[in-house]
Amino acid sequence: MFKRDPNRSYPTETESRMIIRFQDCDPLQHLNNSKYFDYYFNAREDQVAKLYDFNPGQLFRELGTSWVVYQHQIAYLRPAMVSEWIRITSRLIFFNEDTLVTEFFMTDDAKSHLKNVLWMTSKYISVRTGKRVPHDPVVMEYLNATRLANVDYPHVDFNDRIREIKQQITPVKTV
Repeated sequence: MFKRDPNRSYPTETESRMIIRFQDCDPLQHLNNSKYFDYYFNAREDQVAKLYDFNPGQLFRELGTSWVVYQHQIAYLRPAMVSEWIRITSRLIFFNEDTLVTEFFMTDDAKSHLKNVLWMTSKYISVRTGKRVPHDPVVMEYLNATRLANVDYPHVDFNDRIREIKQQITPVKTV
């Protein structure tokens, strides 16, 4: 379980490099729309365990709590193709007492073309009752340590955020 080290700075962004698998693609060799979720969730789970020593399964067993997906907002901008190497970035952009929003995006391997953006909203629940509960103190420590601070989530539009991400990854062209 996460234990915050006051002498350590935690990364607010995770990144994974993956290859698009044949079995995850449609007949046009594009990553199937539903498979984006699998790639995102697997990348996040691996990186959170590695970077933060945080295990949602342990949370479930020890605290009797978990997050459930409440809502997705997704934009498919460019296809991810079979056998293509891609990069997946994820970051926590908002949380409050019982909710969190994780932002995911996918680029080509060179990080020059944005392929997809996802906002996933999750609610924190008691596994005993299935009802929302406030985040436990240890969870709040984790969220405080790992949130990307410069996103004003309550006041940013999803499409505006896509434009911001594109600007962050696209090299500036000089004439």
